[in-house]
Amino acid sequence: MQDHFTQEVDSLKTSLIKMASLVDEQVEQAIRALETGDINLCKGIKAKDLEVDAYDNLIQTQCENILALFHPIATDLRFIISSMMVNNQLERCGDIAVNISKRVKRTSEYNALIKESGILEMALKAKTMLKSVIDSFIHTNTEIANNVLLADEAVDELNRNIFKFLIDKMQAEPALIEPCSHLIVLAKHIERLADHSTNIAENVIFYMDSKIVSHMKKFQRHQYNGEIE
Repeated sequence: MQDHFTQEVDSLKTSLIKMASLVDEQVEQAIRALETGDINLCKGIKAKDLEVDAYDNLIQTQCENILALFHPIATDLRFIISSMMVNNQLERCGDIAVNISKRVKRTSEYNALIKESGILEMALKAKTMLKSVIDSFIHTNTEIANNVLLADEAVDELNRNIFKFLIDKMQAEPALIEPCSHLIVLAKHIERLADHSTNIAENVIFYMDSKIVSHMKKFQRHQYNGEIE
Protein backbone atom coordinates (compact mmCIF):
# COMPACT_ATOMS: atom_id res chain seq x y z
CA MET A 1 0.00 0.00 0.00
CA GLN A 2 2.80 2.43 0.91
CA ASP A 3 4.59 1.72 -2.38
CA HIS A 4 1.38 2.41 -4.29
CA PHE A 5 0.91 5.67 -2.39
CA THR A 6 4.49 6.75 -3.14
CA GLN A 7 4.00 6.00 -6.84
CA GLU A 8 0.83 8.07 -6.98
CA VAL A 9 2.46 11.01 -5.19
CA ASP A 10 5.49 10.85 -7.48
CA SER A 11 3.18 10.86 -10.49
CA LEU A 12 1.36 13.89 -9.08
CA LYS A 13 4.66 15.72 -8.54
CA THR A 14 5.69 14.97 -12.13
CA SER A 15 2.41 16.37 -13.45
CA LEU A 16 2.83 19.54 -11.41
CA ILE A 17 6.40 20.05 -12.59
CA LYS A 18 5.38 19.61 -16.24
CA MET A 19 2.49 22.03 -15.81
CA ALA A 20 4.73 24.57 -14.07
CA SER A 21 7.24 24.31 -16.90
CA LEU A 22 4.54 25.03 -19.49
CA VAL A 23 3.27 28.04 -17.55
CA ASP A 24 6.81 29.35 -17.12
CA GLU A 25 7.30 29.11 -20.91
CA GLN A 26 4.03 30.95 -21.53
CA VAL A 27 4.95 33.81 -19.22
CA GLU A 28 8.50 33.96 -20.58
CA GLN A 29 7.17 34.32 -24.15
CA ALA A 30 4.59 36.93 -23.19
CA ILE A 31 7.03 39.10 -21.24
CA ARG A 32 9.66 38.78 -23.96
CA ALA A 33 7.09 39.94 -26.50
CA LEU A 34 6.28 42.93 -24.27
CA GLU A 35 9.98 43.74 -23.94
CA THR A 36 10.79 43.53 -27.66
CA GLY A 37 7.49 44.44 -29.30
CA ASP A 38 7.78 41.26 -31.37
CA ILE A 39 4.21 39.98 -31.54
CA ASN A 40 5.40 36.78 -33.26
CA LEU A 41 6.56 35.68 -29.81
CA CYS A 42 2.90 35.57 -28.78
CA LYS A 43 2.30 32.65 -31.14
CA GLY A 44 1.82 29.36 -29.34
CA ILE A 45 0.90 30.87 -25.98
CA LYS A 46 -2.79 30.03 -26.47
CA ALA A 47 -1.93 26.49 -27.62
CA LYS A 48 0.15 25.96 -24.48
CA ASP A 49 -2.81 27.16 -22.45
CA LEU A 50 -4.86 24.21 -23.70
CA GLU A 51 -2.09 21.89 -22.45
CA VAL A 52 -2.09 23.68 -19.11
CA ASP A 53 -5.86 23.23 -18.83
CA ALA A 54 -5.45 19.51 -19.54
CA TYR A 55 -2.91 19.25 -16.72
CA ASP A 56 -5.28 21.20 -14.48
CA ASN A 57 -7.93 18.49 -14.95
CA LEU A 58 -5.41 15.67 -14.61
CA ILE A 59 -3.90 17.00 -11.40
CA GLN A 60 -7.30 17.63 -9.88
CA THR A 61 -8.21 14.00 -10.60
CA GLN A 62 -4.91 12.71 -9.23
CA CYS A 63 -5.41 14.63 -5.98
CA GLU A 64 -8.96 13.41 -5.58
CA ASN A 65 -7.91 9.80 -6.19
CA ILE A 66 -5.12 9.99 -3.62
CA LEU A 67 -7.47 11.45 -1.03
CA ALA A 68 -10.12 8.80 -1.71
CA LEU A 69 -7.78 5.80 -1.82
CA PHE A 70 -5.19 6.55 0.87
CA HIS A 71 -6.71 9.04 3.33
CA PRO A 72 -3.35 10.80 3.89
CA ILE A 73 -2.63 12.64 7.14
CA ALA A 74 -0.16 15.22 8.44
CA THR A 75 2.56 16.17 5.92
CA ASP A 76 1.12 13.95 3.19
CA LEU A 77 -2.29 15.58 3.55
CA ARG A 78 -0.77 19.06 3.49
CA PHE A 79 1.08 18.15 0.30
CA ILE A 80 -2.13 17.08 -1.45
CA ILE A 81 -4.01 20.18 -0.29
CA SER A 82 -1.11 22.39 -1.39
CA SER A 83 -0.91 20.61 -4.73
CA MET A 84 -4.57 21.34 -5.41
CA MET A 85 -4.06 25.00 -4.56
CA VAL A 86 -0.83 25.32 -6.56
CA ASN A 87 -2.51 23.65 -9.52
CA ASN A 88 -5.25 26.27 -9.43
CA GLN A 89 -2.76 29.15 -9.20
CA LEU A 90 -0.65 27.83 -12.07
CA GLU A 91 -3.70 27.49 -14.30
CA ARG A 92 -4.57 31.12 -13.62
CA CYS A 93 -0.99 32.19 -14.40
CA GLY A 94 -1.38 30.49 -17.76
CA ASP A 95 -4.56 32.45 -18.39
CA ILE A 96 -2.77 35.66 -17.48
CA ALA A 97 0.02 34.91 -19.97
CA VAL A 98 -2.65 34.66 -22.68
CA ASN A 99 -4.18 37.96 -21.54
CA ILE A 100 -0.79 39.68 -21.53
CA SER A 101 -0.12 38.49 -25.07
CA LYS A 102 -3.43 39.97 -26.23
CA ARG A 103 -2.52 43.39 -24.82
CA VAL A 104 0.99 43.17 -26.25
CA LYS A 105 -0.53 42.82 -29.72
CA ARG A 106 -2.43 46.07 -29.16
CA THR A 107 0.53 48.05 -27.76
CA SER A 108 3.52 46.70 -29.69
CA GLU A 109 4.03 50.03 -31.48
CA TYR A 110 4.39 51.93 -28.20
CA ASN A 111 7.67 50.47 -26.97
CA ALA A 112 8.97 53.84 -25.75
CA LEU A 113 5.80 54.42 -23.73
CA ILE A 114 6.02 50.94 -22.22
CA LYS A 115 9.60 51.55 -21.07
CA GLU A 116 8.82 55.03 -19.75
CA SER A 117 5.82 53.79 -17.78
CA GLY A 118 7.78 51.21 -15.78
CA ILE A 119 5.57 48.31 -16.91
CA LEU A 120 8.55 46.40 -18.24
CA GLU A 121 10.35 46.61 -14.90
CA MET A 122 7.21 45.37 -13.17
CA ALA A 123 6.80 42.53 -15.68
CA LEU A 124 10.38 41.33 -15.22
CA LYS A 125 9.94 41.33 -11.42
CA ALA A 126 6.71 39.35 -11.68
CA LYS A 127 8.33 36.87 -14.08
CA THR A 128 11.22 36.37 -11.65
CA MET A 129 8.76 35.81 -8.81
CA LEU A 130 7.03 33.04 -10.78
CA LYS A 131 10.30 31.33 -11.69
CA SER A 132 11.46 31.52 -8.07
CA VAL A 133 8.24 30.18 -6.60
CA ILE A 134 8.24 27.26 -9.03
CA ASP A 135 11.76 26.44 -7.82
CA SER A 136 10.62 26.75 -4.21
CA PHE A 137 7.80 24.25 -4.83
CA ILE A 138 9.96 21.76 -6.74
CA HIS A 139 12.76 21.87 -4.18
CA THR A 140 10.47 22.45 -1.14
CA ASN A 141 12.52 25.52 -0.23
CA THR A 142 10.68 27.84 2.14
CA GLU A 143 13.49 30.42 2.11
CA ILE A 144 12.83 31.06 -1.58
CA ALA A 145 9.09 31.12 -0.89
CA ASN A 146 9.53 33.76 1.81
CA ASN A 147 11.62 35.89 -0.55
CA VAL A 148 8.77 35.76 -3.07
CA LEU A 149 6.38 37.04 -0.40
CA LEU A 150 8.69 39.96 0.27
CA ALA A 151 9.00 40.78 -3.45
CA ASP A 152 5.25 41.25 -3.87
CA GLU A 153 5.20 44.65 -2.19
CA ALA A 154 7.66 46.07 -4.74
CA VAL A 155 5.37 44.93 -7.57
CA ASP A 156 2.35 46.50 -5.87
CA GLU A 157 4.22 49.79 -5.50
CA LEU A 158 5.21 49.76 -9.17
CA ASN A 159 1.60 49.08 -10.13
CA ARG A 160 0.43 52.13 -8.20
CA ASN A 161 3.10 54.31 -9.80
CA ILE A 162 2.33 53.01 -13.30
CA PHE A 163 -1.38 53.69 -12.89
CA LYS A 164 -0.70 57.29 -11.86
CA PHE A 165 1.78 57.77 -14.71
CA LEU A 166 -0.66 56.48 -17.33
CA ILE A 167 -3.56 58.57 -16.03
CA ASP A 168 -1.37 61.69 -16.15
CA LYS A 169 -0.23 60.73 -19.65
CA MET A 170 -3.80 60.40 -20.92
CA GLN A 171 -4.72 63.79 -19.48
CA ALA A 172 -1.67 65.45 -21.05
CA GLU A 173 -1.85 63.67 -24.42
CA PRO A 174 -5.38 62.60 -25.43
CA ALA A 175 -3.98 60.83 -28.51
CA LEU A 176 -2.49 58.25 -26.13
CA ILE A 177 -5.74 57.42 -24.33
CA GLU A 178 -6.25 54.12 -26.16
CA PRO A 179 -2.73 52.65 -25.72
CA CYS A 180 -2.58 53.90 -22.12
CA SER A 181 -5.91 52.21 -21.41
CA HIS A 182 -4.51 48.92 -22.72
CA LEU A 183 -1.40 49.38 -20.60
CA ILE A 184 -3.45 49.96 -17.44
CA VAL A 185 -5.17 46.61 -18.03
CA LEU A 186 -1.83 45.01 -18.88
CA ALA A 187 -0.32 46.28 -15.63
CA LYS A 188 -3.24 44.77 -13.71
CA HIS A 189 -2.63 41.39 -15.36
CA ILE A 190 1.04 41.56 -14.37
CA GLU A 191 0.13 42.52 -10.81
CA ARG A 192 -2.19 39.50 -10.65
CA LEU A 193 0.63 37.28 -11.93
CA ALA A 194 2.71 38.39 -8.94
CA ASP A 195 -0.26 37.76 -6.63
CA HIS A 196 -0.65 34.18 -7.87
CA SER A 197 3.09 33.61 -7.36
CA THR A 198 2.64 34.87 -3.81
CA ASN A 199 -0.25 32.47 -3.28
CA ILE A 200 1.92 29.55 -4.43
CA ALA A 201 4.63 30.67 -2.01
CA GLU A 202 2.08 30.66 0.82
CA ASN A 203 1.12 27.10 -0.07
CA VAL A 204 4.75 25.96 -0.07
CA ILE A 205 5.10 27.38 3.45
CA PHE A 206 1.87 25.69 4.53
CA TYR A 207 3.07 22.35 3.16
CA MET A 208 6.58 22.50 4.63
CA ASP A 209 6.08 24.41 7.90
CA SER A 210 2.39 23.78 8.62
CA LYS A 211 1.89 27.56 8.82
CA ILE A 212 -0.99 29.51 7.30
CA VAL A 213 0.44 32.85 6.17
CA SER A 214 -2.31 33.85 3.72
CA HIS A 215 -3.53 37.45 4.24
CA MET A 216 -0.93 37.94 6.99
CA LYS A 217 0.13 41.39 5.75
CA LYS A 218 -3.50 42.52 5.62
CA PHE A 219 -4.18 41.31 9.16
CA GLN A 220 -1.01 42.97 10.46
CA ARG A 221 -1.88 46.25 8.73
CA HIS A 222 -5.38 46.30 10.25
CA GLN A 223 -4.00 45.48 13.69
CA TYR A 224 -1.48 48.31 13.35
CA ASN A 225 -4.28 50.71 12.41
CA GLY A 226 -6.35 49.56 15.36
CA GLU A 227 -9.06 48.00 13.21
CA ILE A 228 -8.73 44.57 14.86
CA GLU A 229 -8.58 44.34 18.64
